[in-house]
Amino acid sequence: MPTSTPSISITRAKRLRRDMTDAERHLWYALRRRTLNGWRFRRQAPIGRYIVDFVCLGAKLVVELDGGQHAEDRHDYDERRTAWLISQGFSVMRFWNADVFQRTDFVLEEIAKALPADPPPQPSPTRGEGA
Repeated sequence: MPTSTPSISITRAKRLRRDMTDAERHLWYALRRRTLNGWRFRRQAPIGRYIVDFVCLGAKLVVELDGGQHAEDRHDYDERRTAWLISQGFSVMRFWNADVFQRTDFVLEEIAKALPADPPPQPSPTRGEGA
């Protein structure tokens, strides 16, 4: 019996998280731990049959980083992927790897502008018995 797509996506997403590119690692450092206006981002997250570089599920915002291979080799694939994500209600932002390194503040400002002003409320931490 063939392996189902979800398990392949999860396995691949875990591998991609472990083997992030330098640009992904650089941006993740700025996005993790709700450092961007309190919004939570996930990295290398499966959405449907795709794995996106970064996603803020609460704001339905996908952030993709493109290296040189995206200029020609993957243009059609990227367009189909973006169209599908938009059809699912996501907004998609794309940045070149070079911009992530050379214009990090600009990239973060653009992402912040795409997020709603207030993040959704976070559940309060649960306390153990007797607390």
